[in-house]
Amino acid sequence: MGLTLTEKILRAHIVDGEAVKGKEIGIKIDQTLTQDATGTMAYLEFEAMGVPRVRTERSVAYIDHNTLQNGFENADDHRFIGSVAKKHGIYFSRPGNGICHQVHLERFGIPGKTLIGSDSHTPTGGGIGMIAIGAGGLDVAVAMGGGAYYITYPKIVKVNLTGKLSPWVAAKDVILEVLKRLSVKGGVGKVIEYCGEGVKTLSVPERATITNMGAELGATTSIFPSDEVTKQFLEAQGRGEVWSEQKADEDAVYDEEVNINLSELVPLAACPHSPDNVKSVAEIESEHGGKLKIDQVCIGSCTNSSLLDMMKVAHILKGKTVHPDVSLAIAPGSKQVLNMMADMGLLSIMIDAGARILESACGPCIGMGQSPNSKGISLRTFNRNFLGRSGTKDGQIYLVSPELAAISAVTGYLTDPRTIGEMPELILPEKFTVHDNMIVPPATEEEAGTVEILRGPNIKPYPETAPLEESIIAPVSLKVEDNITTDHIMPAGAKILPLRSNIPAISQHCFTVCDEKFPERAKTLGKSIIVGGSNYGQGSSREHAALAPLYLGIKAVLVKSFARIHRANLINAGILPLTFVNEQDYEEIHQGDMLELANIREKISSGETKFIVLNKTTGKEIPVLCELTGRTKEIILAGGLLDYTRETLK
Repeated sequence: MGLTLTEKILRAHIVDGEAVKGKEIGIKIDQTLTQDATGTMAYLEFEAMGVPRVRTERSVAYIDHNTLQNGFENADDHRFIGSVAKKHGIYFSRPGNGICHQVHLERFGIPGKTLIGSDSHTPTGGGIGMIAIGAGGLDVAVAMGGGAYYITYPKIVKVNLTGKLSPWVAAKDVILEVLKRLSVKGGVGKVIEYCGEGVKTLSVPERATITNMGAELGATTSIFPSDEVTKQFLEAQGRGEVWSEQKADEDAVYDEEVNINLSELVPLAACPHSPDNVKSVAEIESEHGGKLKIDQVCIGSCTNSSLLDMMKVAHILKGKTVHPDVSLAIAPGSKQVLNMMADMGLLSIMIDAGARILESACGPCIGMGQSPNSKGISLRTFNRNFLGRSGTKDGQIYLVSPELAAISAVTGYLTDPRTIGEMPELILPEKFTVHDNMIVPPATEEEAGTVEILRGPNIKPYPETAPLEESIIAPVSLKVEDNITTDHIMPAGAKILPLRSNIPAISQHCFTVCDEKFPERAKTLGKSIIVGGSNYGQGSSREHAALAPLYLGIKAVLVKSFARIHRANLINAGILPLTFVNEQDYEEIHQGDMLELANIREKISSGETKFIVLNKTTGKEIPVLCELTGRTKEIILAGGLLDYTRETLK
């Protein structure tokens, strides 16, 4: 029996556990990346471990999220990250050099290697045949220190691509079709592996768009084979020597199979407020009486900011003017892309058309500027359209391809790009402009001792942790519904992101999207429990969605089901992750009820996984699960991953 590409790479990197589906494995990590919204905390955690220098093949710190500097906080964080990187053997990508996933694909990614990043869209690296996984900052810190990264050995889904995309149908439409079929929960516990003859028709930027939004499926990661297309891309980047062929065996066996004929796809859009609320342009027009008038268009993000995307946008905008009722903002994904746009004349076309050119950063995707007007309809080439993520709570956000976005900016309405005539053949250049002057290499080991770590007053230490209590008796401080995202738990945006290195301050915004009084109530209670629905914690990898509740005294989270990364982050923070045995018992608990987990430490120590939660307010006994492996059991007992690993990595 042959192996899938996923199995080949995972098995080559297993250092703990066995390749048995559903069982936990520890894998060696070759590369790590961080971004500045999660990086400051990740490096504080790395420092706390006492490891003098990273033990990976390559670790890179990117500045791409908190680039609006309307106070000292972001600038201080950038300075801190730069000094830590220099001292501890980490490459530092300066502000303006670009979005972490775009730059890493261009300059550092290597087929067949493993990569984890403190950003949920790290699977972008799967576009060149990497096992690239989003993780919490503490997991990344452990990997930088030489520790293994632990995942459940995944099921593997084969997405068999046939045919070829029709003119003006895009890679974005491919992943939107997958989301439409599988939903935002459909990838949990799985790796999405793209195969078939249709793969050869897709460029590396197109493949990266597809793997990037695999995060929205809840998947562990997504991956394409590394082939001649990959080789050409790496050679154009001046990195041809790192290429290797990576592919599945012909007789590989998959757990599931999805068949997509690229030739049959049409332009799609994810409608408010979920990436899997996918409809065709025709369906949306029908629902809105013919045409959907728009207010804003934003093109960019780690999903769609490559040079190829910008070439398509410039072709559509050439000789045209943005509709007077529409604001068009464009953010190239990297300095390389921006330089080449200027050299190729693409930038002047966009400026002539009336586009607002933003810096090469995440920007509007994380609510960092460009919030739409109240109730505004915004078309975005981004990956998430969660309620309030844009910075406008009643904003109506649609996720679309760059082609659809560009023509709609001109017409003022959601417009099918297939109506604009023949599509030219757009070919990536044989050589990209390579100028890595905005990537700062670390100091040598000999020089590292003289490097000073620079800390600003907003940088606070990791929250205090404590071993698991013998019993937990605490009230329910909050009850929430299904599909709660990390944007609900710990919002982003220009106001809140600068507080990422200050857990006491940022905790005051925890869950305020759902209940403005939650932070004050939780802090007053001292310790409490959160109850939620299914797919709790979907979305970003931000560990602050666990660290802020930790600071506010949350001892356990009891839900119908968890999103993968958030459950791991809760365990890392020492917060007990519980799931209902019977989902209907969710109705038996209300906010304010007093819950008891008796002798919980003893039970977890003995390996029990099924417990009774007593609702002391109603007298109802509720069975719950807490499925922990030997390692995660010890992490919970210790009070979190930092305490568990501090000694073992020295």
